[in-house]
Amino acid sequence: MKDATIRLLEECYSGTVMGVASIDEVLSSVKDQNLLRLLRDSKADHEKLGKEADSMLRSYNRDGPEPGMMAKGMSWMKTNLKLTMNPTDAAVADLITDGCHMGIKSLQQMLNDCAEAEPKAIDLTKQLMDLEDDLAENLRSYL
Repeated sequence: MKDATIRLLEECYSGTVMGVASIDEVLSSVKDQNLLRLLRDSKADHEKLGKEADSMLRSYNRDGPEPGMMAKGMSWMKTNLKLTMNPTDAAVADLITDGCHMGIKSLQQMLNDCAEAEPKAIDLTKQLMDLEDDLAENLRSYL
């Protein structure tokens, strides 16, 4: 149970760090004030869940892991290429929506693999998945 809980919390922490970084990457390209507010609010929510995951990991004497360099690099390249070619709010919404879907997929796979994790870790994972799902839904009108 302990190993599954740690793995699940590490995935949550890494996902929140990636989410915050992705939002930060696009904020300067956003023109619509409502979209800007939506992204900033979501960033704050990601940071809050990241702190919770980090706190839970520290109770197991673990630090939250950073996302892999390959994932961060690919995300940065895709974001910068797309926004250089098409610097619109629709492109921002598309990028963030893709990130949300990848995050949900990754979290669900880890949740399936770590079904025996402690309920508090499972709950945090579901909260993060809901946050990602809500963000993707709220971005639809900008696509």
